[in-house]
Amino acid sequence: MSAPRLPRGLKNQHLLVLPEDVGDDEVEVLAVSRFPQARWEESELPQPRGIMGPMTAALGIRAVNASMVPARVLRIARLSTATGPYAVEAEDAASLGLPSWSTYAYVVSAPRERGRKPYPGGDRDGLKRAFPDAMPVREEERVLQWLVAVARRLGGAVRIGDNGIVLTPDVDGAIDLTVYSDRWLEPEQALAVVQRVHQRARLSESTGTWDGPLPGVGRDAGKRPAWVTEAGGSGLHDALEKYGVTDPVERQRLMDESAAYDELMMAAPPPAEAFGVLVDLEHDGMLSIEAAAETELPPLLRGLPWTTRGVVAYRVHWEPRFVEELEAEKPSFEHRVARSRAAPQVQALARAVHAATGGEIADEADFLVDPEDV
Repeated sequence: MSAPRLPRGLKNQHLLVLPEDVGDDEVEVLAVSRFPQARWEESELPQPRGIMGPMTAALGIRAVNASMVPARVLRIARLSTATGPYAVEAEDAASLGLPSWSTYAYVVSAPRERGRKPYPGGDRDGLKRAFPDAMPVREEERVLQWLVAVARRLGGAVRIGDNGIVLTPDVDGAIDLTVYSDRWLEPEQALAVVQRVHQRARLSESTGTWDGPLPGVGRDAGKRPAWVTEAGGSGLHDALEKYGVTDPVERQRLMDESAAYDELMMAAPPPAEAFGVLVDLEHDGMLSIEAAAETELPPLLRGLPWTTRGVVAYRVHWEPRFVEELEAEKPSFEHRVARSRAAPQVQALARAVHAATGGEIADEADFLVDPEDV
């Protein structure tokens, strides 16, 4: 891919830096994946520096230098654009502190919108480190979060214009996957699917039990008033007091109806609306597949015929032994080893669920993933 050379004077602008094997079409797809109205615009940028005509034989003959090809402007949000791709030469990389593999760059223009200092805690993306005095907010925050997600997906980096800090997110730092489908698997069906990959998988079950209403409530009232609960109890009694239900007959009727409903739910519980399947990886942590109805879909899935009828999200999540390391920009070696062993298993589970339900697979940034690439 030919591209104009990166212009000078960009030290105060954000840059998205990408390796050689990334095309502008991939950047466009990822922009639309986060910003549905993203589009290429006609550019009237001044021609970047370059060499017209052939060079001497000593330097290598070129008919026309590729740097004279005008750059394109990708409108990614109302006030934000990414212009490029530009070719990054070795001296450009050195002067801007970019990684040695830097081949292409996009110059990002976004409004400068800052809020408060970063809160303590994890900083997987490195944005707290890049903005120690005031974090980006509103559109600048959304654009920068997208830039980091693109860099992670495509093996690139982001240079922050304020201070020249270069963020190189770990491409393996986010391994969770989600299968979006219009097919609901019953818990036992999902368990069978997962057990084809991990025989030790089990359904996630509540650690507590419920045996019905307390003695002294509703039909168990005996000689005591129906609205009196056990010592220290509250619940329906407090609700009746709150809403001013003082008539003993009316209170008894409401308590009886409540007890009858409890008995019905215990005898014939409603179908599960959400459930989880767990896989114990021992020293490497835990895998979970969480199934539930989903209304907040990735932008590329909104409005499709099959998503308008309702969508189920099957989230395949890895939880390490030390959860706080998930948000570390540079986690420990032990965490990275465990993650490297867990990642193929996350992918295998996502493939198995997708094979059983169809639909689409998305990564943690809501970018769609080709099932054949999982």
